[in-house]
Amino acid sequence: MLRAGVGRAAIVTEPPNHVHGLAEQRAKARAEGDFATADVLRQEIEDAGWLVHDAAEGYELTSRPPFKVWPTVAAIPEPSGPAASEAPEAPQARTGPPAAGQGRSVDGLARADRLGPEGRPGVERDHEAGGAESTEERGQPEGGRPHPVAGRGGTASATGGAPGSPGAAEGTRTPAGTDAAARTGEAETGSDSAVASQVLWDSSLAASRLDEAISAAATTEERPERPARQVTVALLVDGAPDEVGRCLEALVTHTDAKIIALDLGDVDGAGRVLHEFAERHPERVQAWHVAETPHWQGGAAGWGASRNKLLALDGGDVHVVMETSTVLDGDAITPLVDSLGDGVSAAGWKGVDPDESGHDWHDAGPGQVRGLLGYLLAVRRDQALAAGGFPEKARYYRNADLEFSLRLPGRAVVPDAELPVHQERHRAYHDADPGYRDRESRRTYDRVLDLLRSADGG
Repeated sequence: MLRAGVGRAAIVTEPPNHVHGLAEQRAKARAEGDFATADVLRQEIEDAGWLVHDAAEGYELTSRPPFKVWPTVAAIPEPSGPAASEAPEAPQARTGPPAAGQGRSVDGLARADRLGPEGRPGVERDHEAGGAESTEERGQPEGGRPHPVAGRGGTASATGGAPGSPGAAEGTRTPAGTDAAARTGEAETGSDSAVASQVLWDSSLAASRLDEAISAAATTEERPERPARQVTVALLVDGAPDEVGRCLEALVTHTDAKIIALDLGDVDGAGRVLHEFAERHPERVQAWHVAETPHWQGGAAGWGASRNKLLALDGGDVHVVMETSTVLDGDAITPLVDSLGDGVSAAGWKGVDPDESGHDWHDAGPGQVRGLLGYLLAVRRDQALAAGGFPEKARYYRNADLEFSLRLPGRAVVPDAELPVHQERHRAYHDADPGYRDRESRRTYDRVLDLLRSADGG
């Protein structure tokens, strides 16, 4: 049975028998290592209006969505040319709110007031129904092993929420470019719709730059102004369609920043929500979709690799790392952007400092801090690239933001003013298998400790 997408009437349907037959032939071809045949069969399945996903016990079929889906994060083409920042470019972003009064602070902001052993403090307040990640939860060792998102051979879902390769080890993943690399009518640089979207994106950039030039000329005699920066908010979409909608609506309401979002597997229809939002705001939102699902949900798309793809696709000056569970109550972006410069590489909502052992972190800021948490932070894109981007080895978010912060060449700060922003339930913590969460967090934290020792001359 297929479930309709968000906001749609329920539809009861099944893939036709011949599509199941193609999927079974493809599974056999893959098992025999005949990836060329598997590619052909995958395309035939797509031509019939379905997508096939590998699952622990065979395959899953989902209805083909109304947007282009790249097979993997790595398959998304990146800008070419002498510098990655030259193409494609995000439109010029004026990060101030569109109307007065929208940037005010609000009550009820999440606060960090507790510590946790083995690394990071929490910033969110626990609330009923498995609310935000607590400080104690962040630090405690957790036993058990992760439970991959189970799949069944021959099952189907219209929302595309099935994992790509649940629980699959690195060595068992499909080789790069295999089984979906060649798609009929799809050029290396993307589909016609992607090209059209890019043209609109670039034209928006040109128009906004002209506006900035005119505005700057009119005010030159009044006071000197530093050049406006291109600001892009980067989002990873990994489920929770309602959450995604709230996050996007708040960004469009309270800021003028451009948004670039990477949908991992259309989990629970979240990718469709992103697609519909991008269609309503084509001048603001650039959306990319892949078949891979998040690693923490049993798929193959890691946090570091996904974040690096967004960084590569962004042609702006300031790259804003934000989670969809973070919701703006006003313009929280401008204060972060204004904090950059004078040796400051990054500014974030929540900052932390380590103790002497490096095993405990406590809340820090305003002012200079050692680490920034990735719920909301702005970084100069050139400095992020100079640091090698996000940690590619980090498959899970936890502690990867600390590793990224410590690698940056400049200072990290927290603004003086309290930012109008709050965080909702953090699913990547609460919904992750405890064993997986503990194991991946410790893997990353070993690298954090190495960076601390190196910086301290240890």
